[in-house]
Amino acid sequence: VQLQASGGGLVQPGGSLRLSCAASGFTLNSRAIGWFRQAPGKEREYISLLGFDGSTYYADSGKGRFTISRDNAKNTVYLQMNNVRPEDTAVYFCARYNGGVYSIPRSYTHWGQGTQVTVSS
Repeated sequence: VQLQASGGGLVQPGGSLRLSCAASGFTLNSRAIGWFRQAPGKEREYISLLGFDGSTYYADSGKGRFTISRDNAKNTVYLQMNNVRPEDTAVYFCARYNGGVYSIPRSYTHWGQGTQVTVSS
């Protein structure tokens, strides 16, 4: 079982970026997947959760700007980030939800390696 995040990069404030989380070893539509981020010197922060049934949940930080989705054929979860801000700069991780409080990292397993997002002009 493995998750691999990709798609990060340098983007200007107000721009858009789409992150991908490719899964192997299991099918994404059987498990919930979450996105987190971690800025230097800060704790890992919950961003969004996609339930196995397609339900979506967002932290206030991304509500209205981020959209989580899934492509079952590609076994990939996406995080579309619009109108990004400098404070969105962080390493973004995807992980498989394992039950419990969905906004805390210890409720997740099989963390991907992370992808760096830098928002700067």
